[in-house]
Amino acid sequence: MKFTVASSELQKALTKVNGVVPSKSTLPILENILFTLNKNALRLMATDLEVSMAATIEVKGAEDGTLAVPAKRILDTVRALPDVQLIFHTDETSNKIRMVTDSGEYNLVGESSEEFPAGPQFKGESEIILPGSVLGTLISQTIFSVSTDELRPAMTGVYFQFQADKLTAVATDGHRLVRLSYTNTPSKATKDIIVPSKALQLAARSAEGQDVKLSVDATHIQFNFGATTLTSRLIEEKYPNYESVIPLDNDKNLKVGRDLLLASVRRVALYSSTTTHQVRFAVKKNEVKVAAEDVDFGGEAKEKVACSYDAEDLEIGFNASYLIDILSHIDSDEVVFRFSSPIRAAIITPAKNRDKQDVLMLVMPMRLNA
Repeated sequence: MKFTVASSELQKALTKVNGVVPSKSTLPILENILFTLNKNALRLMATDLEVSMAATIEVKGAEDGTLAVPAKRILDTVRALPDVQLIFHTDETSNKIRMVTDSGEYNLVGESSEEFPAGPQFKGESEIILPGSVLGTLISQTIFSVSTDELRPAMTGVYFQFQADKLTAVATDGHRLVRLSYTNTPSKATKDIIVPSKALQLAARSAEGQDVKLSVDATHIQFNFGATTLTSRLIEEKYPNYESVIPLDNDKNLKVGRDLLLASVRRVALYSSTTTHQVRFAVKKNEVKVAAEDVDFGGEAKEKVACSYDAEDLEIGFNASYLIDILSHIDSDEVVFRFSSPIRAAIITPAKNRDKQDVLMLVMPMRLNA
């Protein structure tokens, strides 16, 4: 295999697919990126056996071929180079690789492409096309609530529900929940799916500025971003009945400036218990008092934040970390909390949803300290 390419273009493509490469693997071959040259098209592919990513770039091809190239070494090399023309040449008998610029030469050894796992046999059965901005929002505003508990595999991904003209993404870790829906998203998809968080993180990085085609078959999802494709195995588990935990009778409404409350919670949380991270809300007609106490080390803090509230006084406790995450991911000047009692979940929504969006977030309360 032999070709010439601008080092900056090679670096961009390598950076994309390198996100899939496992840092350590029981299969050393997975720590490589598969280079395949066909005329003037260079295809780079990486996989961890669950997620695969391929990017194709145009090069000046001289000799077709294929070889598995050590991911870290090749990426570190092109990152360190200025933007120069790079001549890339391999000997597929010895697996030796030689890279030459006007001022230097770099030699390393790859592995036979025959050792590299084949990509999944994907047969797209249904598809939906989304603007990259919509996909990015669906991912960024849900993925922070995904569980990391491998004993509950269904909750380690984002749940996507497809309807004729609406797409809903849901994530929960059992302590908080996010449901984000977009209308006017026509889809031919007929089944709901759970997508692993790693695949979604990679998809979000590639989605900006272009339409994205999502295709689904019985076991996989594929994202197409122009000359880049990302294919992931689905989580084949039953998602919890999340709708059953969303209360329908929360009738105590608190409206407050998002930035004001978020800043207050962040400051007060510095004085919360390092074990529970609990903050207390004492809500009355025109203010919410945010307080925290660390009984182990003797610290405490409290602040008042102006608000609008239309019910009897209420005290309720939350994990500050969960609350900060939720408030950080609501894109609205004002937010509305809907309460029922100090021991039932609180619903948090934007005071006004953006066009075509419907956002609902939920956080479970903490039992208040005496």
